[in-house]
Formats: sequence, C-alpha cells, structure tokens
Amino acid sequence: MRQLSQDFPHEKTEEEEEIVLINGCAVLNPWRFNGVLGAAAAALCFWVLPVCGQESGQNAADAVAKGKILFEAGGCANCHTDRKAKGPLGAGGAALKTPFGNFFAPNITPDKAHGIGTWTDAQFVRAMRDGVAPDGSHYFPVFPYTSFTNMTDADIKALKAFIFTLQPVARPNKPHDVGFPFNVRFGQFFWKLMYFERGPYKPDPAKSAEWNRGAYLARAVAHCGECHTPRNALGGLDGSRWFTGAKKGEGPEGEGVPNIRSEQGEGIHKWSSEQIETYLGSGEDPDGDYAGSLMFDVIDKGTEMLSESDLKAITAYLKDLPPLR
Repeated sequence: MRQLSQDFPHEKTEEEEEIVLINGCAVLNPWRFNGVLGAAAAALCFWVLPVCGQESGQNAADAVAKGKILFEAGGCANCHTDRKAKGPLGAGGAALKTPFGNFFAPNITPDKAHGIGTWTDAQFVRAMRDGVAPDGSHYFPVFPYTSFTNMTDADIKALKAFIFTLQPVARPNKPHDVGFPFNVRFGQFFWKLMYFERGPYKPDPAKSAEWNRGAYLARAVAHCGECHTPRNALGGLDGSRWFTGAKKGEGPEGEGVPNIRSEQGEGIHKWSSEQIETYLGSGEDPDGDYAGSLMFDVIDKGTEMLSESDLKAITAYLKDLPPLR
C-alpha cells in the first residue's frame, strides 16, 4: 500500500503564488514584481534553471509515482482497457453499457494520433475539472468528470504525468452506439447546468483532517458516488440519496449496487471500521466472501493499492454518513 499526498491546497492564480515552477524548477515568482525589479527577477529565474535539473527530475519522478496510485485508485485501467479482448493498457475500446446505449472508452495512451499525446497540462485539467475536450466539445458524463472535478490540480497533473509514461498505442477510438438525442454533445451543456457542480473539493472545517481526506478519496479520486448513488431519467446523480445504491437494472452494466450508508436493515451499519478497511484492501467481506463483478475491478489493483491511512480515512468518512431512511 502506498500513500497519496494529504494536501488540499488553496487554488491560487499565477500572480498570487510566491513560488512557481518554470521548466520544472521551483523559483521566485517574477510576476509578483513590477518594472525593472520584475525583469530582474525573471532573468534570475531563468539564469538559475540549469542548477535545478536534479531536483526537477526528482519532482517529476515523485509526480509519476503519485500519479500511478491515482491511476489505480481511480480505476482508470478498468474503463480505458479492453480487458475482455486483452487489449493494451489505456488504449480504450471497452464498452460501457448504460440505459442510453453503449459508450466506448477512448484511448488515453500518449499516442499523438489516437491518444492524448498532444494534450497540455491545461487541457488535461480542463477535461477532468470541466468535462471539456481540447476541441471545446463536452464529454458525456459516462466519463466521471463529475467526480474528478473535485481533485486538486496537483493530483490531476500527477495523474497525467503517469499516463504519459504508458506505452503509446495507435488504436483509433470506437464511435459510441447511442441514439438521438443522447448522442448530441452540445446537449451536455444544458445537462451540466442542471446536474454538474464544479470542483475542486472544499474541505469541511467542522470535520477532522482524516474525515476530509476520506471524503476527498471517496468523492473525487475513487468516485464511489458514480455507482453507489441513484440516477434520474437524464442520468443525473440524485444527491438526496447519496451513496444509497441502485436497484438491479439501474446500476452500471445493469447491475444492482449496494447501499454504503449506515442504514438499518441494509447498508454497512453492521460493518466495523476494520471490516470496511479489510474489504477495501483485499475484497474480503465480513462473511468471508470476496467481492465479485464490478466491485472486484474497483478493489483489484485499485483501492487495494491505497495506504492503510487512506483506507482508514475512507472508512471514517463512510461510517460518519448518517442513515437517510
């Protein structure tokens, strides 16, 4: 198990930052100064860059290592790899069955023709934060940007850093098999007005650091709500029934999804904290059975890769959710 950063940084503008990265090096922000002083500061920044190479390389390695955990905990491989056809990692092609039709996950390898190899950091952040592609089109919410929007910029960029270490695969994307009007991307603009709340995650000052860490991991990175929260007829998440599960035929792939709140008679109110941590870390439930189907994919090389402290944090968040009925 490995540890993700526990920082929830305030998102500052370039002008507000005292220290910025220029070509991978942490330097004094020249934009905070005016006139001759600003020019001198900028010149100094670029003059000292050659001595930053070793530290920059270490920072890049750290970002890739962090991004790998995010990639795994976020289940990126599960959607973007056609495992049934034993397809290459991240090359897309896996079918995602929904009530609106079949969507096919795109190629996210760093291939420049068919993947995301030409994407800038800003374009990747915009896709994750706003659900908007580099060409300005809107993504369908089958891509859970509705949860990823809550990730910090630093985590999103670390995720991209790892993805760009994958083997590029020249595999064209499959067109979605979705009928009108649900295949109209422009319609997603209006869908967002009704159902999309832009991030990043804002910690609850009334809760502990552990609780906020768990909320961030569950709501953003692992995007648990995308499966464990019911949806309405237009595919919007019903926030009033957060984490209460979905009936068979209404969940992903048409499967039923359990309630993971502390409801009497259902949910996980009888599960101890240790049992929840064990389940997320190994897939073993309190009865000695193991997670199957879609949840197996979530845990296998997914949540099982998180550190013990992160599993405890998710558990603290889940155990604190009150029953809704």
